[in-house]
Amino acid sequence: MRVVVTRAPGQAEPLASRIAELGHEVVLCPLIRIDRTGGGPVELSVYDWVIVTSPNGAGELMGRARGRPARVAAIGPGTAAALERAGVVADLIPAVSTQEGLLAELPPSPGRVLFAAAEGARTLIVDELGADFLPLYRTTELRPAPPAGDVVVLASASAARAFGALGAGIPAVSIGPQTTAAASEAGIRVIAEARRHDLDGLVEAIARLGG
Repeated sequence: MRVVVTRAPGQAEPLASRIAELGHEVVLCPLIRIDRTGGGPVELSVYDWVIVTSPNGAGELMGRARGRPARVAAIGPGTAAALERAGVVADLIPAVSTQEGLLAELPPSPGRVLFAAAEGARTLIVDELGADFLPLYRTTELRPAPPAGDVVVLASASAARAFGALGAGIPAVSIGPQTTAAASEAGIRVIAEARRHDLDGLVEAIARLGG
């Protein structure tokens, strides 16, 4: 089976290697470039909660962080793992890896909240909690030629939208519900969704297809 991996340049290798170990042919087709938005140090000690939405955001935030917040929430196990690599253990990882899932598990009055995410991210948490919004990076869609493959792996909603624009007509494995929704809106048929919303979940979903 030919598996198209769409992760950003410099981030595809871990996923591609594990898919190749399953015996599949990997086709690299980066669709997203990650660009830092810049900015200076971020003082976290003034916050009761800091909410981080992605591994990219976790790495960028902790590289700029000063002090520690009272508590940290990570949307998705991949984000929590990235925080842990930076020396921070998340206090809350919602069972459902969406902003709605996190809102359902936060205390009713969480205090002062920082929402650290990509530029242009959904602002549900900001709107609901009156949180401060810190854009850490932006994603730029790339436009490669449509790849040839049997299935494409989509690890973000932005990748789903970018892949849909190519019109490749390849079914997809999605990392989670938000990516699945974005893929469906872009006209992509999702044939599997990762049970865990991280790299391990994607690999396991590909393994199930191969079996």
